[in-house]
Amino acid sequence: MEPLLHGKYYHLYNRGIDGCDIFRENTNYEYFLNLYERHINPIAETYAFVLMKNHFHFLVRIKEKEIDLPGFKNLEGLEKKPYQHFSNLFNAYSKAFNKKYNRTGSLFEKNLRRKLIDSQEYLKKVILYIHNNPVHHHFCERPEDYPWSTYKVCLAFQPTKLKRDIVLGWFDDIGNFKYLHNQKIGVAKIESFLKI
Repeated sequence: MEPLLHGKYYHLYNRGIDGCDIFRENTNYEYFLNLYERHINPIAETYAFVLMKNHFHFLVRIKEKEIDLPGFKNLEGLEKKPYQHFSNLFNAYSKAFNKKYNRTGSLFEKNLRRKLIDSQEYLKKVILYIHNNPVHHHFCERPEDYPWSTYKVCLAFQPTKLKRDIVLGWFDDIGNFKYLHNQKIGVAKIESFLKI
């Protein structure tokens, strides 16, 4: 499996095993995001995400250096690899989910899928793809109608750990960000470009 490299941007995605739901109610989404903040914020900057019933997408940049917090060193005193932080997130969530719903076994597909992002064009397209995922899957008619994505966070003024100003800068301004998100998006064409 290709490692997650420091300083690089990635489109990360995965789904429930055999397409099963990984989020059944609002508290599941909230709990996953709390775990994400604890496990991933120290090692990655987040630019966009969407949590769907049976899958998710994230656009992240792995930080050059981890924030030094307790528990980030293994027994030999070596730093954890970025992928281990994601593994810890998924294991913690799966354990809680299985306990809550009286199920056993794996919850997620085996490997976290990742695409290294090497151009600003890819960054913009993956953000459009992520925010329009609920529209494509018929959960809503417009990106702003879906509660479990970063679309509305990009338009808000409240403090956030999301790299909102950078994202809006990639689209030149908030008006262009809204305009491009509300265009009819050919998801199959974007998926082909993104090589999903």
